This record gives sequence, C-alpha cells and structure tokens, in this order.
Amino acid sequence: MGNGLSDQTPIFSSLPPFQSFHIVILGLDSAGKTTVLYRLQFNEFVNTVPTKGFNTEKIKVTLGNSKTVTFHFWDVGGQEKLRPLWKSYTRCTDGIVFVVDSVDVERMEEAKTELHKITRISENQGVPVLIIANKQDLRNSLSLSEIEKMLAMSELSSSTPWHLQPTCAIIGDGLKEGLEKLHDMIIKRRKMLRQQKKKR
Repeated sequence: MGNGLSDQTPIFSSLPPFQSFHIVILGLDSAGKTTVLYRLQFNEFVNTVPTKGFNTEKIKVTLGNSKTVTFHFWDVGGQEKLRPLWKSYTRCTDGIVFVVDSVDVERMEEAKTELHKITRISENQGVPVLIIANKQDLRNSLSLSEIEKMLAMSELSSSTPWHLQPTCAIIGDGLKEGLEKLHDMIIKRRKMLRQQKKKR
C-alpha cells in the first residue's frame, strides 16, 4: 500500500517544488496514525494492521482558500522498538503530526515523553507540530484541555509552534482543519527563515 499516489495524473511534476510538504506522522502504536493517513488519501475508512516500518503517501489536499497543496506523508510505526528510528524520519521535515489516542489515559504520560523527546532534537527546533487528539467521538475520550495538560504542551520549547486538533480519523472529522493549521504554521515558519537568511 505504500508509495501510492492518490491521483495517477502527473500533476506533481508540474507543481512548483515549494508546494510539496514533507510531513512525518508519529505517535504511540494504536493511536490511529495509519487510519489518519488512509482517511486522508482515500477519504474512507481503511482497516489497518500495525505498521512494522513505515507507510508513505503523496496526498493532494484542497485547503480552505481552495488552494491545493501536496503533502508527502511518512507514517512511522509507533511500537517502542521503532521509536528510536523516528529521528531519522524527521530530518529536514516541514511538519510533524503527532497522533494521540484520546481514550488511552494510561499511556498519555508515555505519549508526552515521546512528544517532548522528538521536539527537543536540535534538528526539530521550530518545526511545527500538529497534535491530533484522535477518537474524540468516543464517550470516554478526554477533553482537549485535559489532553493539553497531560501532554504538558505549555512545556514545549517556545520555538515550537503547535496546534491541538480534535479528530475522529475513522470518519475524518477535524483532519482537514488540522492540516490547514499545520500548513499555516509551516508557511509562517518558512517566511521567518527566509527573513533570517536575508538579515545575515
């Protein structure tokens, strides 16, 4: 299933290079990362199996201002033994999507540890993070403010822009809104980096 293009027309070759964004999807195993990926690609629920390595897809998304952008997603397995590999996928990434299971209270501390670990890597300083609070449709899901507190979002580096988005990956609720926020944060960061280069 990996490496599939969501549209077989050679539109990617005609897009200016800056229109494609390299995004890594991380999070603990069973948080719903692959469900997020394939909901975005096929706009339908795809029954997934635990990711042993990674899945990668190029997906065109039409954002609110009817601008179509291409996201090149890397969905990396979340099992404990795979997590040390995360940093090699985040090298030179434009943005990180971190998926958390809103119902799994027991593992929220573990999710917090991994989130803080990946954002503290020097190469990831300033990389925008979209935190997807998945499974918000379930009755016993934590509220956004509870998740924000449990993930200690206020303790993230001040250079890390982030947005916490409530979603239900199975039906796709909130995913597009989250991607719009991520896109905005990436564009803002690129402008800032360009200005810094000019000043040098």
